[in-house]
Amino acid sequence: MDYNKIFEERIGQIHAEGRYRVFADLKRRCGAYPQADHFPQSGPQSNGGSRPVTVWCSNDYLGMSQHPAVRAAMHEAIDSVGAGSGGTRNISGTTHYHVELEHELAELHGKEAALLFTSAYIANDATLSTLVKLIPGLVIFSDEKNHASMIAGIRHGQGEKRIWRHNDIAHLEELLSEYPKDTPKIIAFESVYSMDGHIAPMKEICDLAVKYNAMTYLDEVHAVGMYGPRGGGIAEREGLMDRIDIINGTLAKGFGVMGGYIAATKACCDAIRSYSPGFIFTTSLAPAVAAGALASIRHLKVSEIERARTLKEKLLGCGLPVMDNPSHIVPVLVGDPVHCKTVTDLLLDQYGIYVQPINYPTVSKGTERIRLTPTPYHTNEHMDWLASALTNLWERCPVAQGTYVKLAAE
Repeated sequence: MDYNKIFEERIGQIHAEGRYRVFADLKRRCGAYPQADHFPQSGPQSNGGSRPVTVWCSNDYLGMSQHPAVRAAMHEAIDSVGAGSGGTRNISGTTHYHVELEHELAELHGKEAALLFTSAYIANDATLSTLVKLIPGLVIFSDEKNHASMIAGIRHGQGEKRIWRHNDIAHLEELLSEYPKDTPKIIAFESVYSMDGHIAPMKEICDLAVKYNAMTYLDEVHAVGMYGPRGGGIAEREGLMDRIDIINGTLAKGFGVMGGYIAATKACCDAIRSYSPGFIFTTSLAPAVAAGALASIRHLKVSEIERARTLKEKLLGCGLPVMDNPSHIVPVLVGDPVHCKTVTDLLLDQYGIYVQPINYPTVSKGTERIRLTPTPYHTNEHMDWLASALTNLWERCPVAQGTYVKLAAE
């Protein structure tokens, strides 16, 4: 058996479909975000040369990874306790930084408790799969556009699931009505859907949860730090935090560091802590990471200046196919994986603009796009240059009409 040949054939298939992913070798400039150095030829044969680029696709939405308070807190933690956490939380990996951070997150979301994980992906996977084990006969009602981590957790739980059409309240109620009221249920959904920028009809979902005796499980990953008067997410902005049973969030996007968490009742968090292998057997976050996240959350609870955005209106004014949504995410539709990769390659090579193509399986085939994430540190000049570059490329490559010009050969 030639195992390596199998790997090569699988990779070849992705190449043939035009969706092979290439990682750009970047080194961000601390204090100069969103500027970075791009190393076009990384690896052993590289001469080490780089050129400046502007990053337009980071999930560090508010640039908090660069904030002086966050960096200072991480330095202080390293100087105080060192680099690593020492192990799993159950053995030797709980530090005072973890305890403080969980208290801060619980308070942010108006919950009794919070529980830290190494990523929001792990938090979703571990929590949802464990809930199925803890609650006999549980049925999970999942929005069809939920993140891969939520899908993984639901699958790993091996319980009954029903998929409802994206943000379709009538379809959700139709599915809920098929079960007796005393059947255990969870409605799992996101607040901001990261690839389309849609926002869930949260109040209507909460109303159905009450009507059909269901728990609510909300992924606020792309909203925490961004929305609400203290950065508590869409649930805080809409005044609905008390109607959400379990909130999943990340420390890696709006808060600019890394890690994930859930916030819920003390009993719920304790049960997940005690039963979930994804929590029990994983080394905890480094103390410096927890300290940085804690500083970021505390800052954003009292500061809203980081949340201003104007890019979407500028691109719409240029006639570009921006996918309509009410959130901070700016997806620009291309609709073909090869075209999408060509556009992003040309943005990097000719304009010094870094943005990754978004292809299947992240989005459905035929909806390939570039996904722009403006931050408070993108200046008007950055936005003007991006708009000019995209307008130029769309004039040369009118993908909406299906006439593709081989730009790379020009």
